[in-house]
Amino acid sequence: MMDKNSTYELSNGVRIPVLGFGTWQSADGDEAYNAVLSALRAGYRHIDTAAAYENEESVGKAINDFMKQSGVSRKDLFVTTKLWNGDHGRTLTEKAIDESLSKLGLDYLDLYLIHWPNPLKFRNCWAEKNAECWKEMEDAVKDGKIRAIGLSNFWEHHIEALLKTASIKPVVNQIKICPGQSQKKLVEYSKKLGMVVEGYSPLGTGAIFAKEFMKSLSEKYKRSIAQICIRWSIQSGCIPLPKSVTESRIKENLNVFDFELDAEDIEKIANLKCDIKLARNPDEAPF
Repeated sequence: MMDKNSTYELSNGVRIPVLGFGTWQSADGDEAYNAVLSALRAGYRHIDTAAAYENEESVGKAINDFMKQSGVSRKDLFVTTKLWNGDHGRTLTEKAIDESLSKLGLDYLDLYLIHWPNPLKFRNCWAEKNAECWKEMEDAVKDGKIRAIGLSNFWEHHIEALLKTASIKPVVNQIKICPGQSQKKLVEYSKKLGMVVEGYSPLGTGAIFAKEFMKSLSEKYKRSIAQICIRWSIQSGCIPLPKSVTESRIKENLNVFDFELDAEDIEKIANLKCDIKLARNPDEAPF
């Protein structure tokens, strides 16, 4: 059975922890810093951020302070950040990578993702711009700045376009996955191409916590609804990236490796009908 130290092997041989800590909507400054430091102290070794989150400096400070305080080495941590929409194209991508490294205070990134495939700014030339970004990311891998490169919010046609020119195959597709939003077809397609799938917003929205079925599962397994959601993602073969700024919940969300959901419950959770905010259509996102 997996534990908090378990990893998957990416297609390029790099190993990635099976559970990560998300930082989207964690405000730069004390909030993001304290959340990441609490997560690392609790045992998380996989931290996910992005240039667009505007908290890389605080996330990086927490990572570096933790290493100094704990003696945990850089090689035992896995850090991801992402290329934002206005920085597509070779020159801008190179600059963005260097800026993220500087803000994070790190010598290299474990994983770097194109955050969105079809930015509003480049809507009439998105495939060409993605190819340019990818070429620069490939060069950054060769230069030792990045260990692995991947995608976020890419649908099938975006991936197909990228693969026409890519020399290094993407190792990850990070998409929204939570109860009621399993994106089964896209998950299967991504995995078929050798990618590991990460799921952001694994707790969905408040609507999930109000569902009687989820409450019944909480009673059945003697676990919180959040733990049920995270465990469901793991047993579905995806890497969940739960986010919290509350220390007790940060610890609770990591404590999901000593129970298993029944197969029929996994299926029911995947097909749950609830009023959640669905993943954006990347070809229509207004940014």
